Amino acid sequence: MSASAVGGSVLGVIGGSGLYQMPGLTAMEPLTASTPFGEASDGIVRGRLGETTVVFLPRHGRAHSRSPSALNYRANIYALKSFGVTHVLSVSAVGSLREEIAPGDLVVPHQFIDRTSLRPSTFFDRDVVAHVSMADPVCPIMAAAVAEGARSTGANTHVGQTYVCIEGPRFSTRAESRLFRQWGADIIGMTNVPEAFLAREAELPYSTLALATDYDSWREHDEAHVDEIMAVMAKNVSRAQAVVRHLAAALPDVSASPARGALKFAVMTKWDSVSAEARARYALLLGDRG
Repeated sequence: MSASAVGGSVLGVIGGSGLYQMPGLTAMEPLTASTPFGEASDGIVRGRLGETTVVFLPRHGRAHSRSPSALNYRANIYALKSFGVTHVLSVSAVGSLREEIAPGDLVVPHQFIDRTSLRPSTFFDRDVVAHVSMADPVCPIMAAAVAEGARSTGANTHVGQTYVCIEGPRFSTRAESRLFRQWGADIIGMTNVPEAFLAREAELPYSTLALATDYDSWREHDEAHVDEIMAVMAKNVSRAQAVVRHLAAALPDVSASPARGALKFAVMTKWDSVSAEARARYALLLGDRG
């Protein structure tokens, strides 16, 4: 279904600042976001691609000055929701844990393994308790549209893989990399958790476009190097931009997404016991449940 068929839709794109330096993007305006969870990453920009409004959020900030552990994932997702975003595309560099996923390939994962330890992973850390299902954390409707866009670039595209998210900022030891392969992980990165989980808590349909840059360190004579990763990323920016344009031209109807209504039966706290201050904190996420 086209973007015009889902009027009012806004595409949110989380990735590097290079993503919004693309032909055809018009009416650009900077945005700032102060949320109940702190400040979002700087450099947020809203613009239009054709008839679709797109909000770009540079995950690491304009100067790439924030490490994965230092990112305010809650503020970033909250900010996107506050700007009216209805679809979220996460563009992320990853290492490959599989021979068949070569540097330069595109991957649309369906699952995540969380190996982070320093990041707040839920909006509901006080006053309100909510248990949201994460059995299938990626929106299948969004993932199908992202996969279609990835294939349209002509790149070798893999769909349905598992992404293991490590804390970083260091890369994996060889033993860790091989362990993750044994667990069934296919790609490895540092940013999609808790990002994907928070998007589900915010009832935002979310999918990742992962750009494979290296073979991590599981192969005997391979290890990740920043200069090599950045060289592959530079080559893949145009492909990522093409996927963004593809999505903007044909945003899927996500009314049946499992993200929609994810909080309906998740809140355990009796609403009449929640303070006015807490209700204000969660108003964007929970609305008036009185």
